[in-house]
Amino acid sequence: MSSWSPSVRELERRRLRRTAATRRLLLASAATVAFFGVITWLVASSPGWPVVRDSFFNLDEARQAWPSIIKGFGLNVVMFLIAEPLILIVGAAVAIVRGTKSPALFPLRVVAVGYTDLFRGVPTILLVFLLALGVPALNLTGLPISLFFWATVALVLSYGAYVAEVFRAGIESVHPSQIASARALGLSEGQTMRHVVLPQAVRRVVPPLLNDFVSLQKDTALAGAVGVFEGLFAARDYGNYHFNFTPYVVTAVLFIALTIPLARFTDWLGRRARQRMFAGGGR
Repeated sequence: MSSWSPSVRELERRRLRRTAATRRLLLASAATVAFFGVITWLVASSPGWPVVRDSFFNLDEARQAWPSIIKGFGLNVVMFLIAEPLILIVGAAVAIVRGTKSPALFPLRVVAVGYTDLFRGVPTILLVFLLALGVPALNLTGLPISLFFWATVALVLSYGAYVAEVFRAGIESVHPSQIASARALGLSEGQTMRHVVLPQAVRRVVPPLLNDFVSLQKDTALAGAVGVFEGLFAARDYGNYHFNFTPYVVTAVLFIALTIPLARFTDWLGRRARQRMFAGGGR
């Protein structure tokens, strides 16, 4: 029995598809090179480019500022790693409390609603100022006075309110029939939430959660406004003494290098979720 081989017409179709794909790739590459070439030429030929180059893209200044910037940026990473799991815990707890129907938990629901309304309404940088500068001034026994600590708390409270709404949207997206089926099987309200609702809700909200954490990583720079020696503060400190803005560019590159992989991972998760939804007929 002879093995199958594509027909002449199929081979011709494949050749045409390869030719079309190559043509599109060449056209896209040429358009990209032309676009960025024109932008580069416009910037480099502008009268003020030499001053901008020396002020923002000075390699000598970048090398000198690098040690202090990378040390400060490490503090941004630490703050992000501490705040992220705490935000998930706070957000999930607030969302679950808001979704309860028990009359005994009504006071907690009021607190949860007030929390989300309050901390979504206050700008994050203002919250950083209020907590990092205000709470230590109270001189309360047992409370830390670390600026880093209170700046992290401010980020947790602010982002916890946003993440709570993301979780709540995921919980409410679970079809009521699944909850009714779980209760009919004898599961309590808490067991239904834990074993039926939350697993589905978490899967659905992972992409928007990751988007929030991309923003969180950038907003760790707000701690520099109250004197925490993080990456942006280190860049500003160096720039103020040396009258050069290159450290700001170096810090921006570090933030980009950290956030782009997370953003691409978020896009990949979103595409995978859409593919699963379409494969399942939208169920």
